[in-house]
Amino acid sequence: MAQAPLPGEVQLAAVIVAAGQGLRAGQPLPKQFALYHGKPVLRHAAQMLKAAGVDMLAVVIPEGADDMVREMLGDLGPLLLVTGGATRQLSVRTGLEALAPHSPAHVLIHDAARPDCPADVVERLVSALALHPGAIPVLPVVDSLVAASGDLMAATAQREQLRRVQTPQAFHFAAILAAHRSWTSAPDAGDDAQVAHASGLEVALVAGDERLRKLTFADDFLTGAAMIRTGTGFDVHRLAVGEELWLCGLKIDHDKGLAGHSDADVALHALVDAILGAAGAGDIGQHFPPSDPQWRGAASGRFVEHAVALAAAKGYAIGNVDLTIICEAPKIGPHRAAMQDNIAALLGVQASCVNVKATTTELLGFTGRGEGIAAQAVATLVKM
Repeated sequence: MAQAPLPGEVQLAAVIVAAGQGLRAGQPLPKQFALYHGKPVLRHAAQMLKAAGVDMLAVVIPEGADDMVREMLGDLGPLLLVTGGATRQLSVRTGLEALAPHSPAHVLIHDAARPDCPADVVERLVSALALHPGAIPVLPVVDSLVAASGDLMAATAQREQLRRVQTPQAFHFAAILAAHRSWTSAPDAGDDAQVAHASGLEVALVAGDERLRKLTFADDFLTGAAMIRTGTGFDVHRLAVGEELWLCGLKIDHDKGLAGHSDADVALHALVDAILGAAGAGDIGQHFPPSDPQWRGAASGRFVEHAVALAAAKGYAIGNVDLTIICEAPKIGPHRAAMQDNIAALLGVQASCVNVKATTTELLGFTGRGEGIAAQAVATLVKM
């Protein structure tokens, strides 16, 4: 760990509040210590602040967590670890008191549960401190608001006068330390701007960032882990005399058809596997085994709808799909628009989200000899 700077050498310090229990996040340990994108949430927050120019960190942690946090953050020194108090306000004050001997000029106070702090937000905050003793990042309120009385609407609220408040919040160090020392308004404070305002400090508002969202519930960790997922699919069916030829849910006149347990729609089968793959839900054979007689002659559109439903149950919607049909005959071009419309209807998306194309193998292999048709697909799922 780096040697602690001498008093007066610290221009910008930060207090990271990480002493809470974080039980609503559904993690096996407090959310600030849970893994997020492969690293503890707290480490993300600390690294982002250091990258934004913070000289020294004071991290407020639960009792007994010193060794664990030093292992997480020991290479990000200089680092002060302090045990949190009974309330957030007391925890912040403890962090500020730990920094006091180093006399930083400015301080950021940040929630550990906000792991992504863009450097330009910190730049705006510090710039505002040239004119004001405090500054906080805010976002506009876009929804209509009401005041509630139990389960009933009590009054309306003017959203134009309201802002969503984020952290980190920036202050002249001496001013916010004095404000916390004099705080007696309530057992706790919602944030440090409230403490500053109660002490008569002017607090400037600067533009925040949606990236600064706070991780609160279990779904927040899922969203952060995989906003977009991609899967691939590949399938082959044999061409045979006397069979119907179904491609992309469209019956096509041809001297041969595809043989298989269901309608043998090779294109939709590849698409199903791509969707299942993106959703992490196995493959088509697991859900519709050819040994099960109920799927004999079944329309493959049912398989597609099932895969889409499985993805939706995991919180994902279809972003787009790309499908390639590999054959010498029939020609796909004349049917492409109808194929895309069929697939779009099965997926519940616009036709512009579906791409169907075809290629040949230049008379090589089983497709080149007209013995079968192959298809490959890519599907992208997006978090709903």
